[in-house]
Amino acid sequence: MGWRWPLILSVLAVVAGLYLSGTFSEPPTPPPLGDGWWGRGDREKAPKADESIRQFSVSINNDTINDLKARLRNTRHFEGLEGTKFHYGVRPEYMQTVVKYWLNKYDFKAQEKYFNKYNHYRTNIEGLDIHFVHVKPTLKPGQKSKPLLMSHGWPGSFYEFYKILPLLTDPVNNGGTAEDIFEVICPSIPGFGYSEASHKTGMGALAVARIFGKLMSRLGHNRYYVQGGDWGSAITTFMGLLLPEHVKGLHVNMVGNSNPPMAQMIIGSYFPSLFLPAEDHHKVWPAIPMFFDMLLESGYFHIQATKPDTIGHSLTDSPVGLAAYILEKFSTATNKTWRDLEDGGLNDGWQIDDLLNNIMVYWMNGNMASAMRFYKENVGLFVDDINKCQIKVPSGVADFPCELPNLPEKWTRYRYINLLQYNTMARGGHFAALEEPQLLAEDIRIFVRKVETLPK
Repeated sequence: MGWRWPLILSVLAVVAGLYLSGTFSEPPTPPPLGDGWWGRGDREKAPKADESIRQFSVSINNDTINDLKARLRNTRHFEGLEGTKFHYGVRPEYMQTVVKYWLNKYDFKAQEKYFNKYNHYRTNIEGLDIHFVHVKPTLKPGQKSKPLLMSHGWPGSFYEFYKILPLLTDPVNNGGTAEDIFEVICPSIPGFGYSEASHKTGMGALAVARIFGKLMSRLGHNRYYVQGGDWGSAITTFMGLLLPEHVKGLHVNMVGNSNPPMAQMIIGSYFPSLFLPAEDHHKVWPAIPMFFDMLLESGYFHIQATKPDTIGHSLTDSPVGLAAYILEKFSTATNKTWRDLEDGGLNDGWQIDDLLNNIMVYWMNGNMASAMRFYKENVGLFVDDINKCQIKVPSGVADFPCELPNLPEKWTRYRYINLLQYNTMARGGHFAALEEPQLLAEDIRIFVRKVETLPK
């Protein structure tokens, strides 16, 4: 009798896991594409929108610089606790070094010039001025580039892509081949960067996917690739779901809007080999410590998914508060073990100008509150049946080891049913395009090559 009960429990565990994961039910039908209006007032009464594509330059004017420096000088610092590193968040002593650099060494005009290294544009879609960076490569006669939309998340911005752009648009001089050349479009999510914020409630990832699809159409692209991490992963995944006739291939570096099979997670804590190969066990088990680790790192999520405007007041008014809030994520989301370091790993792991440039995007536009609202508008997606809709366009995943969470390939295939590529990367975390541009660029190139060889 000794072997029978474990066998019976194992069979029941498998059946329960398959049932609860929806294996025995038909996947839901994707929702209609729809339309929207997010501008001020009623659509019928609004003046006709200017749908032209308008170029502009990023400006860090002297008034902005003087105001920021005055606020930095007047910061009220506080004392940290003895013996803590980044366990309570960003150490006050570390923030004092950031303020000192920001005031005395950060070259505002040099960074303004760097922001304008690539062309910036706006165009009005569904009542909002949508900002995007657009980099067209230099082509030889007869050569064609592949259009690629790249979408950022929070608390990132279009700036995340500045180091990967030359690798994709000038591949011959950056480790690729002439066939790897892309025309890259990096839009700012509405309410982020230089994109106008929605004036209505309900602006979620589905609506942004539709808006970005309209942007690509306005730029003259009927078939294109999409790539994203964080919220950008959700947005581009929805583009693949809603616009499969236009999305030629989907590549993500975070699988964040595909709910893991909870029954398998729980039962797998006792019988892991029933569900996943041994090399993937560490990505999800032991489940309880991982759950508490997620709880430790997700306090911001609860605030932003419930009352984002409350904290939005302080982050819009205080540059040090804004910087600390963002820097904490660039520490633990890059590598959670950096909590144990005096500087949160930020000094060695990042260039301070890159960190401050991303922060400046939020500060100059005063839109941290509207960016945080994106969580409240999307929180329902995590329990919505749309997450059970199958993504049928060719898909690829770059799984960076320090990403949180890491969804194993087997579970990723439950939703991305045409998964051509799933690569576990050598290193890197949440902000992959900025942290490990070479690794991400090469993974995108390999994926696109595979798609290009598929039967037409």
